[in-house]
Amino acid sequence: MNLPSEIAQEIIKSSNEAIVVADGNGSIVFVNQRAENLFGYSPGELLGQSLEVLMPETLRDKHVKHRKHFHRTPHARPLVSGLSLRGRRKNGEIFAAEISLTPVDSGEGMLVSSSIREISEAGASEAYFRHILESAPDAMIIVDPNGRIAIANDQAVRIFGYSRPELIGQPVEMLLPESMRGRHIGHREFYARDPNIRPMGRGLELLGRHADGSTFPVEISLSPVISAAGPFVSSVIRDVTDRKKMEAELIEARQAAERANKANTAFLAAASHDLRQPVQALSLLTGALRRTVKTPLALEMVESQQHSLDAMTNLLNSLLDISRLDAGAVTPDFEEFPIQRLIDRLSAEFGRQARQKSLRFESGTCTTIVRSDPNLLAEIIQNLVSNAIRYTAKGTVALTCTERDGQLCLQVRDTGIGIEAQHFEAIFREFHQIKAAGATKEGFGLGLAIVRRLADLLGHQVLVESTPGEGSCFTICLPAVAATDDLIADNPAIAQRPDQEERGGLVVLIEDDEKVARAWGMLLEAEGFRVATASSAGEARAVVNYLDRVPDLIISDFHLLDGSTGVEAVNQIRAVFNKPLPAFIVSGDTSKVVQDARSLDNSLLMSKPVDIDQLLKLARAAISSGRVADD
Repeated sequence: MNLPSEIAQEIIKSSNEAIVVADGNGSIVFVNQRAENLFGYSPGELLGQSLEVLMPETLRDKHVKHRKHFHRTPHARPLVSGLSLRGRRKNGEIFAAEISLTPVDSGEGMLVSSSIREISEAGASEAYFRHILESAPDAMIIVDPNGRIAIANDQAVRIFGYSRPELIGQPVEMLLPESMRGRHIGHREFYARDPNIRPMGRGLELLGRHADGSTFPVEISLSPVISAAGPFVSSVIRDVTDRKKMEAELIEARQAAERANKANTAFLAAASHDLRQPVQALSLLTGALRRTVKTPLALEMVESQQHSLDAMTNLLNSLLDISRLDAGAVTPDFEEFPIQRLIDRLSAEFGRQARQKSLRFESGTCTTIVRSDPNLLAEIIQNLVSNAIRYTAKGTVALTCTERDGQLCLQVRDTGIGIEAQHFEAIFREFHQIKAAGATKEGFGLGLAIVRRLADLLGHQVLVESTPGEGSCFTICLPAVAATDDLIADNPAIAQRPDQEERGGLVVLIEDDEKVARAWGMLLEAEGFRVATASSAGEARAVVNYLDRVPDLIISDFHLLDGSTGVEAVNQIRAVFNKPLPAFIVSGDTSKVVQDARSLDNSLLMSKPVDIDQLLKLARAAISSGRVADD
């Protein structure tokens, strides 16, 4: 079939490449001069020959199949197709080629126009490789077998600050700090003996060197490259200056936070002791004064002073509690115990508070064993009940418990002013107080904030139900362990003691603060006790040698003058008389340093400022029985 001249001319005009056109049978129907020159044929010599004459003999049969498949589903194929193609010249020479295919409808059947471009393999590989190299986001350096830079991409030029001619052919050690160059030659030779892929980020602290001599942190990955010229090593280099700076800032920020936390913890420990110490002295002096003054006016003044002192004590305790919780200075000490032990211990205190407002306080009986920190749980209950009493003008405040689904739910219910539902979350924020008819102006809005923090620390859930004008119910749920009479019997609750106990008894008082010791002495003597005073464990041991009888009770501060502790003082006095004398150890320190005082047998650890009436009551009971009641 003859190709129409107008079509041939259009094809020739539209391409600068060698053009070969074949019909549906694979016969060449048109070839331009560029194609004849490329394949080494004379003008017109290719016309009518099979298209396969232009390719190596080993590929001809396979190409026939490809050609037939193409005719069944013709489509255009561009030059850059990624296929590895070969052409064959008339003299038998084989060359690499890129070929595009374009189906053309001639009106008499489909023709296929081929544009052919000869390429050298080295040129094609280099162009493709260069494109990949320059488009990489990191610096790339390829080093020859002699350790000299063979290739460097634009990122390497930018990062290191050299021009490309300054890099090519130079030892790769020029990119390292001078102090590392000698050692790197050994590392390079070792790597050449056992080449392997080494990814980035293997924990090595590596440095690069700019052209101006300054150094910067880098991460480097290595890959062996095998070529006809020998083994090369490809390295990808990443400048991690910004990341290292960020890491250093994060480390500094964390260290600063840790220092601040330690300082805060140290302050809290000191504040707990030093701030409570003068309050303790004032409380003792006020208690002594109340027992010595007789006139109604003086008694009224003392009571007013005690009221202000109580308010100051409550605020101080609340602020210190909030600070300790926020600083993470409180660590729960979980144990299993009967909840009734806690209810019994707190009921006497709540009963007095309720009676002072002409309220009725009720507490239920519960034999359930729970798992919690008894001291922190007691603080939660104290805050909830104190709040209930504060916001209840008449009626009842009740502490009850209900066991359900493996949990014990303690409920503090009151008949007070109630809370609007939209305030349920706000009441747990610091210094938030309910502004409603009948609300008291007492308190500082810290009690429920402490409750929420302690409950979160213990992992206990706190729930609120309330109806304005009718009352509120706060519920805290904690894990129930068991509820057996035997276990309750092994953990007896604090027994109720009669209001009137026998006065008198010999007390050994160990206190290193002279003013506080004098206030203690005045209080105890006003109550009919005999007092023997010492300021340290060693002095106490000496003092008791001159007593005319065995002491009835030991009261000691925890931190004493010579660095000794109240625990040591109690043990030394007990050793003198070979008896486990009852002891009270008083401390304003909330750190773990004082925790060993809790394990001392027949003793009670009391936090400053001490409730004077409670202390005197416990003191008389201990002197009467020779035993300190379980806390």
